[in-house]
Amino acid sequence: MWSFIKSFVPAWFVTFLLASSLHTFQVLNALSNLGVVITPSEWLSTAWKDAIGLLPTYGIIIAIALLLAFNVVTIIRKYAMKQKVTKPRFIALTSIAGASSIAVSLLAMQPILNVTLIAGARGFDGFLLQCFAGLIGGFIYGLLRVTITSRPLSNS
Repeated sequence: MWSFIKSFVPAWFVTFLLASSLHTFQVLNALSNLGVVITPSEWLSTAWKDAIGLLPTYGIIIAIALLLAFNVVTIIRKYAMKQKVTKPRFIALTSIAGASSIAVSLLAMQPILNVTLIAGARGFDGFLLQCFAGLIGGFIYGLLRVTITSRPLSNS
């Protein structure tokens, strides 16, 4: 359990900060394209405020999504895969799971909340950038998990 926490928390933290920063970039970039002048200090200030403001909502959504995704990878590894799961394959699985979890979360928000919570994800490129944040988080989780855990990743 401890190795899971030591792998999960950094993965969630990086995913959230990257997703929040990419959201801020998408929104401020759209404003800049409209001719709004935004100073570098305003970019940083907005990114910080967005991260703090999104933490209680999007941060929790990301945490739940990643938790579910990484548990699905564990189930797949344990029951569905017949051959031994190598470390690179495990990292690839967790990376895909991280990206998929963000995609599912974003797609589920619209019908559930009747709003796209993340303005930076309303376009296709913004959606892909949010999924990229999940991919990086999944990669970090997988990398830390295979580094921290003392058990082999085999299905036994």
